[in-house]
Amino acid sequence: MDAVTVTDLVVDRGRRRVLPGLSFTVPAGRVTGLLGPSGSGKSTLMRALVGVQRVRSGTVTVLGRPAGSAALRSRVGYVTQAPSVYADLTVRENARYFAALYGRGARAADAAVADVGLADAAGQLVADLSGGQRGRASLACALVGDPELLVLDEPTVGLDPVLRVELWEQFHALARAGTTLVVSSHVMDEAARCDRLLLLRDGALLADTTPARLRADGRSDDLEAAFLNVVRAREGSPA
Repeated sequence: MDAVTVTDLVVDRGRRRVLPGLSFTVPAGRVTGLLGPSGSGKSTLMRALVGVQRVRSGTVTVLGRPAGSAALRSRVGYVTQAPSVYADLTVRENARYFAALYGRGARAADAAVADVGLADAAGQLVADLSGGQRGRASLACALVGDPELLVLDEPTVGLDPVLRVELWEQFHALARAGTTLVVSSHVMDEAARCDRLLLLRDGALLADTTPARLRADGRSDDLEAAFLNVVRAREGSPA
């Protein structure tokens, strides 16, 4: 079963075509990585998945409904690169506010804060947090709604290696419980943590694959080297 179906998606910004006609599916209950260098169209695509991006043509279907449908608001969580929490509230207050919007209680909010490793900072104002902590506070506010689809735009940027590992372990725990995750990154070593990979370059879908298949197609155990080999092969350059 697929949680997301994208068909011939075209997005323009001004006179520039950002996405030239993408088609792919995202399987339910898996971690799908959206990988590519900065400027490859990852954020634009993720905005289209949650229904906040104006598209020129094509369709995006999420959990059986058009992306952005009112019925999806309580079923889809979205964490942007810029933290989307209130700076003048504490971490706990932010989480409890968003929990109330979803009809959930303080216990669910406090659990979400603990899940992202901010239990010790729950009483701190978001304005006093580091950039990485603010990102985790945003993630807690998305998790508290228990979404069926969780879209995360570079959630591990600015985090130390230990926290990155802990977050990825949490992502896979969510997937095992049935949540579908789409996680973007420009760090190729994170590709190994994904069940499925969508590789973007200049807005085009270079490959819809798995880490194992990428290593085989790119003729390297190193995923970054494999990705570069695939790019060179597609562009007709010697590997």
